[in-house]
Amino acid sequence: MKWLITLGIVALAVAGFAYWFFSQPGPRQLDMVNNVIPGDGDAKLLVSDQVFDEELGLGLNIWAPTEASDKPLPVVVFIYGGGWRAGSKDEYAFAGRAFAHRGYITVLADYRLYPEAKFPGFLEDSAKAVAWVHDNIEDMGGDPDQIFLSGQSAGAYNVMMLALDRQWLGRLGKTPDLIKGVAALAGPYDFYPFDSETTKNSFGSYRLPEMTQPVNFARADAPPLWLSTGIDDKQVRPRNSQILRDKILELGGDAEYTEYPDMDHIEIMMAIAKPFRSKGPVLDDMIAFFESRR
Repeated sequence: MKWLITLGIVALAVAGFAYWFFSQPGPRQLDMVNNVIPGDGDAKLLVSDQVFDEELGLGLNIWAPTEASDKPLPVVVFIYGGGWRAGSKDEYAFAGRAFAHRGYITVLADYRLYPEAKFPGFLEDSAKAVAWVHDNIEDMGGDPDQIFLSGQSAGAYNVMMLALDRQWLGRLGKTPDLIKGVAALAGPYDFYPFDSETTKNSFGSYRLPEMTQPVNFARADAPPLWLSTGIDDKQVRPRNSQILRDKILELGGDAEYTEYPDMDHIEIMMAIAKPFRSKGPVLDDMIAFFESRR
């Protein structure tokens, strides 16, 4: 009889954990699974919840290699995706660990989401995060002259706009010239007219829709771009990255395009986490791009 009671308690505990786990956002689930897989040991959370916008209460987390360095380290500012309506810096710790383990100070920054913010609010927030990093990262072991931007989906859009449209960093007394390169995963860069609920919500009320499209700001002197997508991506079609790559190259700029077979919109981000790196060399390719532009 006792073993039946014990078995029942165990079953209830397992069911409770499963219910709780699957109720979490997808990126948080991925991070939890990532944490139980060995690897990425040379990474630590250096700073948690550092406020970069006092008025809005927006914060960032900073990951760093565990072992101290005798010289400033290159920096990756990573902006997460989520359709400009979901996401949190705390859900993407697996990305912070991945880049830090490879020798990069890594910054994960929050930004306002819909319905609190629409275009251009989330760009203004991301620009403030990058400006804060440029001003302060040296105190934390980072090299302000070696700042790379990265992001996935909506986050890729944010970092691409900061790199291409000079006004967002310019309003803060900065310039996109501080960006050594941009590694973007599955970003939307040419998506007008707005034909989805997500884009209508976040961009539909802006009076100059052409000003929301990264492809319209392509220029020869933009920071180097590494654009990537999964061939099976039905959410943000590969043509977004292809068109932007082609336009940058046509103007004489620096852009690369990489596509991954058998990957969709989510899987290209999953491939950065330890359990799913066998899906494709996404992390290795990003690091190779950063190293080639240092």
